[in-house]
Amino acid sequence: MKLLITMLVLLAPLSVWATSPVVGKWKTIDDETGKPKSIVEITQVGDEFKGHILELLNPEKPNPVCEKCKGDKKDKPIVGLEIMWNMKETEKDSEWSKGEILDPNNGKTYSCRLRLKDDGKKLEVRGFIGFSLIGRSQVWIKEP
Repeated sequence: MKLLITMLVLLAPLSVWATSPVVGKWKTIDDETGKPKSIVEITQVGDEFKGHILELLNPEKPNPVCEKCKGDKKDKPIVGLEIMWNMKETEKDSEWSKGEILDPNNGKTYSCRLRLKDDGKKLEVRGFIGFSLIGRSQVWIKEP
């Protein structure tokens, strides 16, 4: 009995350090061209998940800014830009929703849903307006 209590006391703090499987670096794949586009890092702050662009892969021009964005994101560098916010883990396994995602190409913000696929190696990112049926999806690949 003492051994069981000792093990519980020692292992309990590990649950505090456990991170969500969605946290980490993801290679975005353009849903129109099928080519890698950027590296996005998803982080967790409290119960909220956010994503920002760490790197652009083969940008059309050096150091692009978000020309079509509105508000405080207007004309900000795309590298470092927060493009996903307010994502919350749902009661469904391996799914996050209730947040928003920004498309820096057109400056529009969409509702967003995330779903892990292939044992956490891929992330289905769905941006939509209104209903999830009306939107588009990308599959992002987990970076090592």
